[in-house]
Amino acid sequence: MTELTPQFLDRSGAQPSGPEIWPALVVPRASIEREIERLADLDRPDNGRRASAVVHPYAKAPGLGLAPGTDVTINVLKPGEESAPIRRNSNQLEMCVRGTGVVEVSGEQIRLEKWDVCNIPSMQVYRHRNTGDDLFVCFTYSNAPVLEKLGVHYVEEDPDPSIIRRPRPTEPWKPQESAFEVDLETGGAKMRSYEYLVDIDVVESKALHWPWAKVRENLPFAPRTNNRGIMLLYNPATERRNGTTHSFFATMSGGTRSNRPPEVKRGHRHSSSSINYYFLGNGGKSVVDGQTYEWGVGDLMLSAPGWSEHAHYMGSPDGSPVDQGTLTVQDHPMHIAIESLIWQEEMDGRIHALGSEAGVKNYIGPRRKIVQP
Repeated sequence: MTELTPQFLDRSGAQPSGPEIWPALVVPRASIEREIERLADLDRPDNGRRASAVVHPYAKAPGLGLAPGTDVTINVLKPGEESAPIRRNSNQLEMCVRGTGVVEVSGEQIRLEKWDVCNIPSMQVYRHRNTGDDLFVCFTYSNAPVLEKLGVHYVEEDPDPSIIRRPRPTEPWKPQESAFEVDLETGGAKMRSYEYLVDIDVVESKALHWPWAKVRENLPFAPRTNNRGIMLLYNPATERRNGTTHSFFATMSGGTRSNRPPEVKRGHRHSSSSINYYFLGNGGKSVVDGQTYEWGVGDLMLSAPGWSEHAHYMGSPDGSPVDQGTLTVQDHPMHIAIESLIWQEEMDGRIHALGSEAGVKNYIGPRRKIVQP
């Protein structure tokens, strides 16, 4: 075995480096559709998973993704096909973009139709099945790039059938009788015994389903045009992290719009990165760090690289009503968990450390302040 020698890098007096910001990137609908057809033409792999990762040109292995901590995978099943069981310690969020099918997670089935969203929790056995007459196509978002960079992404194909159904807690957690803690009486610092490290309070994490038909009812589509224009798909297991999974939140935004696109103004920024899928509408544009990006319906976009100033503009150029819808996936909950979520809602305003101090008040959407009577 080759002997390894550590390095010492002198940081004395060094100035801290700033964020390494990736440029925004639009993945056109036409490119996505070509890749779907290419996958559909392949012979069925042994595990049944025809998949293609969408990778940003700035991404470096290990951990290739569309954003530094987020990968997006296009998954395709032909009618009647199903994938083999698998489990992994990354968490996932899926949107059905074509066809119909079933996602089976821990023995429970979720039936997906177009634009439905579901989550797949970490280390739960899952598989997919096409139950329709068309291709069953899903976009899958995961935190695999983070785990791959750490060298700890665990993937198990065809796991033991005995673990397909995960046992659920039958009684409230409490510390083992042998566990103890010591208060050092120095203002909050404590010591705890080893039991606390390996026997942790369980917050049940289940696969959940957000059907588009029900989500749509709670967005401002005609005739309910007074509904809020952006809503979080909330998973209660994420608690104060306000996620759809423990790594990501997904929001649905849109509605029936007849207003013309607003004038370009300053945007906002945050350390979490954001990926938009413009699944319904007539297109629009985004201004990211001063660069304008045009996008159309069906495009996928790294729309807000971490700490990039950004703003998105859509509407009806001729004033006629148009239905618009966007799925936004952002690694906001992960940043809350590791106390790194910084947020600047107004570019001339203060930077907030969300989750660690009082947050941004009186906003009902990006740069949309509540109008006081």
